[in-house]
Amino acid sequence: MIKDIESKNEEVTICHKEIAFLKEHFPSCFKGDGSFDIERFKEEINEKVDITKEGYELKFLGKSYAKLLASLDTTTVITPNKEHNELPENKDSENIYISGDNLDGLKHLLKSYANAVKCIYIDPPYNTGSDGFVYNDSFNFTSEDLQHKLSVDEDEAQRILELTKSDSASHSAWLLFMYPRLQLAKDLLTDDGVIFISIDNNEQSNLKLLCDDIFGEENFIEMFLWNKTSTPPSLSTKSRKTNEYVLCYERYRSSFKYNGEKLDGGDQPLLNTGNSIKQLTFPKDKIYFNPKAFPDGVYKPYKPDRVSLINEIKITNGIPDKDVILEGPFKWNSSNLEDELNLGTSFIVKSEIISVRFINTKEGYKRPTNFIKDKIITPSINKKEQGVGTNENASSDLKSLFGFSPFSFSKPTSLIEYLINFNVEKDDFILDFFSGSASTANAVIELNSKDNGKRKVISVQLPENLEDSYLKATADNKKQLKQILEFLKSINRPSTLDYIGIERIIRASTKIKKESKADIDYGFKHYILNEPNQNTLDKCESFDKTALIADGSILDDFGANTVLTTWLNYDGYGLNAKYGELNLKGYTAYYCNKHLYLINPDFTQDTVMALFELYESKGDFNPENIILFGYSFNEWSVTEMLEKNLKILNDSDKNLKININVRY
Repeated sequence: MIKDIESKNEEVTICHKEIAFLKEHFPSCFKGDGSFDIERFKEEINEKVDITKEGYELKFLGKSYAKLLASLDTTTVITPNKEHNELPENKDSENIYISGDNLDGLKHLLKSYANAVKCIYIDPPYNTGSDGFVYNDSFNFTSEDLQHKLSVDEDEAQRILELTKSDSASHSAWLLFMYPRLQLAKDLLTDDGVIFISIDNNEQSNLKLLCDDIFGEENFIEMFLWNKTSTPPSLSTKSRKTNEYVLCYERYRSSFKYNGEKLDGGDQPLLNTGNSIKQLTFPKDKIYFNPKAFPDGVYKPYKPDRVSLINEIKITNGIPDKDVILEGPFKWNSSNLEDELNLGTSFIVKSEIISVRFINTKEGYKRPTNFIKDKIITPSINKKEQGVGTNENASSDLKSLFGFSPFSFSKPTSLIEYLINFNVEKDDFILDFFSGSASTANAVIELNSKDNGKRKVISVQLPENLEDSYLKATADNKKQLKQILEFLKSINRPSTLDYIGIERIIRASTKIKKESKADIDYGFKHYILNEPNQNTLDKCESFDKTALIADGSILDDFGANTVLTTWLNYDGYGLNAKYGELNLKGYTAYYCNKHLYLINPDFTQDTVMALFELYESKGDFNPENIILFGYSFNEWSVTEMLEKNLKILNDSDKNLKININVRY
């Protein structure tokens, strides 16, 4: 399949995805030679869309190149960590941890999880100048390649190449790094999905413009302000930084109400100065008047303050004799009131000024609150009001698990729990493709333990070589990296960053299980993204499809488990796919729903006969696609055997429609 992908990537241009979409939905706008008729397209949409010739947009060096990177398919393969995945706590887990470049990880995930992730939280590099961010591209494009693919001149192509190869930490380099990842992430979100991105001042304004460009300005929800520290540094001569930002965008803006902090069961004000005046009717059995403020008697219409009593009522022991009609600057309209009444909400009037308050009998949530009302519109997330911790809390959590803090600026699980709870249901997917210390995975397990949820978390982390990082590190960072390396060595783990996250999840799960005793999913499946080495690629390149003898060493290089895992995900079954093994007279084939995978060599005529006997005799056996690993077969002889027997089968009463596909 690597050769197939490389061939397709050769044809990919900057707008490959967009052109494919247009061809599917606006075929009449393409001429016979394949060119796009823009004028015809304008005619198709001019009644629905305001067409403008000028507009405000984000531009940076390499933007066209970033779009190209999002369109290219990955040539990496997915290798399951078989030993880890077969452990009792992991074999049935639906949580996933991927070791690999997140650009490749996102492309693999899109094969099976497009439009399936409810919430994404990421904490990307901030490009502070000291956080280690540099952009260094692994794609080997030439100037001529870029001129052709991006329709740019030689000078601009050369500038882009210099940017991608120079270990740059410029704003353009950071945007080039983030753009394709966010573009792919968007397609993973459900229609009502949401993404949260942590950031500080260095790239906050650029990130906002970038997200407006990708998600659409209309889908921006908020820029939350998080109180990151209770002990801000005092070295600055200008300001002491206590806050960071969390940008929030939805895939498509919805009317869904976010869950902020939990209501404590007490009453909450229904009035809000500045709201429009509304008239609401409160059922007589749902509203209670404090007898001290409203002694028994008849009350005629009046307006003591902001709220007016519209109808005459008689109150006895706090209970009105009829439905109560009130008018004032209420938070809700009639429809909201009806929804709340259906949820069991009741109302109380405590004072003579008829300041109505509501009581939730069921557990509920406030909306996320603002920071300094009417002056600063950015909502604030802090420990005092929402129970959300700081960097110091995050460091303490890590020390309790590892004995030291491997990361200086990891996010507290309480912050991520708080954000996840805005809109995530108990069985949704949550994704973090800058997993780092695996705070998100920890937070999801913690949240599940509190409400017996079945939320599933996918983590992606680059397996950065920490020994190489140690050699390049500044004196300030060397001490911490040395601690990490010594720790990983002490537990016989590889010296790569992903294993800090893996170990954190294992230790946090053990701790949470012991403390909560909740019956939830504490495990995770582990997969590694591998780029085939040059020797394997050379074998693939020189392989002769018509040769009488297949090259079994190519399968040995990949491994049958890697090929099968990659294909199952490619065909939409996901990374937790349940598949069966078939013994076809000594030949092992793999079966999952509509697909039958023939990966191993030594496929014979007896194997074919055994396969088609299954089709004929087993009523529930009906895979519609037979997929061959081309390097294990002489393509011509095997496909001829399959097609010959398939014709016989199709002429029978079963009338099967089976596709045969050879992948390289």
